[in-house]
Amino acid sequence: AMSYGSLSKNAVEALNLGSKMGGFAHNTGEGGISPYHLKHGGDLIWQIGTGYFGCRNKDGFFDENKFKTNASRPSVKMIELKLSQGAKPGHGGILPAKKNTPEIAEIRGIEPYTDVHSPPRHTAFSDFKGLVLFIQNLRELSDGKPIGFKLCIGSANEFEEICKSMSELKIFPDFITIDGGEGGTGAAPVEFSDRIGTPYEDGLCLAYNLLVKYKLKEHIKLIASGKITTGFHVAKAIALGADGCNSARAMMLALGCIQALECNKNTCPVGVATQNASLMRGLDVEHKGKRVANYHKETIHSFFELVSATGLHKIDELERKHIRKRVSLTQVMTYEELFPY
Repeated sequence: AMSYGSLSKNAVEALNLGSKMGGFAHNTGEGGISPYHLKHGGDLIWQIGTGYFGCRNKDGFFDENKFKTNASRPSVKMIELKLSQGAKPGHGGILPAKKNTPEIAEIRGIEPYTDVHSPPRHTAFSDFKGLVLFIQNLRELSDGKPIGFKLCIGSANEFEEICKSMSELKIFPDFITIDGGEGGTGAAPVEFSDRIGTPYEDGLCLAYNLLVKYKLKEHIKLIASGKITTGFHVAKAIALGADGCNSARAMMLALGCIQALECNKNTCPVGVATQNASLMRGLDVEHKGKRVANYHKETIHSFFELVSATGLHKIDELERKHIRKRVSLTQVMTYEELFPY
């Protein structure tokens, strides 16, 4: 999930072209749907954050009519409500003034050349039941498109409260994305990136166990996110309980990101995270789109090879017992021992 605004139009286009070529989905990030997300016809997961970009009124509150307009786009296949993200849980998104061009401001419904701070929390709801009812409302407004939410788990009790609310109201999101504290962005405060949020292994196991406990898992798909870059990471996530994976960092590297950590300065030397036309000129959409598609294809190929090496026949036979972790110099444990079902 990487917004147009934080990323250049060339980067967004290349990601969309790659997703179209490779047959996978492209998450918009919370910055709204831009023309560059639509140019190549890749499937979109439209992410809505606390700033409600693409579905906000002039005061920054949720706007049902604008939501309906964007949700009805044929490219939009799923809608993801972002509660928090692994790179900076408890902290809203940040777009510095110099990256907030008039075009980006218009897409987002804000003033150009001002600092954009998404609030740390939502205004459309204020408690767990409100979240669940809001998801139901989004589903109705979008004519039944799959709706889910994304969060980096902070406390087990809070996630359990969400489960209780879903169970009581008999309203189930189609998916929940569990983002790990490993998630990264060069635009986040370093202390947040390094120190806040549950790691995805712990968060994912917790979420899976609680969804099973409240008999919700049969209704809800789990998506894992947070530094997933290799076939083995995918295998591990699925063994821990995920139904699918998101990858942001690795896709950035496929685009040519060199981790210069200048995302917030508008000076990204490879044209990925800048609005400077002379810098983004070096990012060739056709060339990088192919690289994004190729990275995805080879990662999935490696994942299937790993699974077949275990002797299993189907992906959903992967369980926690199949993955081992060295926990000390003398001891190796399976994930089932570390994270019991």
